[in-house]
Amino acid sequence: MTETSIQQTSIKKILPLILATAIFMQMLDSTILNTSLPAIAKDLKESPLNMQNAIISYVLTLAVFMPASGFLADRFGTKKVFIFSLILFSLGSLFCSLSQNLTHLVISRVVQGVGGSLMTPVGKLALIKTFDKNELLKAMNFAIIPALIGPVLGPLVGGYMVDYLSWHWIFLINIPIGFLGIILGLKFMPNYKSDDVDFDLKGFLIFAAASLLLSVSLELFGDMQNITPVLLVFIMGFLFLYYYYKHAKRGGNPIFPLNLFQVRTFRVGIVGNLATRLGISSVPLLLPLMIQVAYKQSAVTSGWIIAPMALTAIFGKSSVIKILDKYGYRQTLMVNTFIIGTLICLLAIPNIHTSLYWFVPIIAVLGFFNSIQFTSMNTISIADLRNFQTSSGNSLISVNQQLAIGFGIAFGLIVLKLFENTDLIKGEIHNAFRLTFLTVGILTILSGFVFRRLHISDGKNMKSKEE
Repeated sequence: MTETSIQQTSIKKILPLILATAIFMQMLDSTILNTSLPAIAKDLKESPLNMQNAIISYVLTLAVFMPASGFLADRFGTKKVFIFSLILFSLGSLFCSLSQNLTHLVISRVVQGVGGSLMTPVGKLALIKTFDKNELLKAMNFAIIPALIGPVLGPLVGGYMVDYLSWHWIFLINIPIGFLGIILGLKFMPNYKSDDVDFDLKGFLIFAAASLLLSVSLELFGDMQNITPVLLVFIMGFLFLYYYYKHAKRGGNPIFPLNLFQVRTFRVGIVGNLATRLGISSVPLLLPLMIQVAYKQSAVTSGWIIAPMALTAIFGKSSVIKILDKYGYRQTLMVNTFIIGTLICLLAIPNIHTSLYWFVPIIAVLGFFNSIQFTSMNTISIADLRNFQTSSGNSLISVNQQLAIGFGIAFGLIVLKLFENTDLIKGEIHNAFRLTFLTVGILTILSGFVFRRLHISDGKNMKSKEE
């Protein structure tokens, strides 16, 4: 083997690990604060209700800067942008741990958010450009696992750190992981760039405004007193999306070209991701909330109940390639979505007197099928993109996933509040949760029909090489 081929082999071995590191940090950071806010509020002498700004500022920064990730990677190179994003994220984490008041914390979270908005999309773009289509499924399958275990481990790790160390450690934990990512990135991250790049500033500002307004409305949905202003912000977000559509239709070089949606597998992947995450994203929020509110258990107990989801997600990783090779994307995604929806419905069966352990096997099986779902949806979305479409397509997939998670969480909370205010629950909050799981589960089952638009042969070019 030549020195170049040995280096290429090393890059292919390490690159999925580098992306996994970035995804893990971002997903952990998106959720680890949830159980830690009261402790941080007490130390900073703030109301716990005001501390929501620390979460919102991070989410909004992601929404605003993610659309630019593809252009920046093409203009400056994937390696430079990725290393820069890791440095920013690590510095933001350090500043968060040193914050003396809420303003310092919010500013530090914005710095983190800028790093996070570039880190995962650019790392994923490098992966797409490095691997052939028939190798990409295996590589993406490894890298996607942190996206499954991060939201599950976040509240659990955050709870323990606050109880046994201090809240500062929930941010300091990122620094050694970030340092590892920087060292590996400097040595193994390829520096793909494009000489033919023209930044669509107007399109970026319009799309960023749409993402920002939709993200704000989704955050407000979870804690709404008056629905009218929230709906107005939500509608404005969609109006800006329509404005972007009109802008992109005029031609030029839009940040997200409309010809992306002429690729059927990309179109189905985007819509399917948005639809199925309505149910999938709400479970890690609703179940711990039910255990704490209805069953009166601690945050740590609720964290342990959903922890098996992370373990079985890893086992799902080893099965997904064989399943996709045997049944194809169309059948796998349809059946898998039906199974996930049914499992969510099963969470509605236990009553208030049922043992909490009843939930463990359901959650464990759910983690396994979630793993298959995410890997399948992520890879089919990019299966038929041309080389000139990968940067913009990958950025749009990242933005879509971020909004889809927000939609899922907001949707779960809205349904819960609607049932909470009806006579159906007869004063028992537990029944509101049961009806919410039933509703979300049924809608998840119905969302599986989105994947009927795929052809039986779709994704054949993603079929993995034999070991």
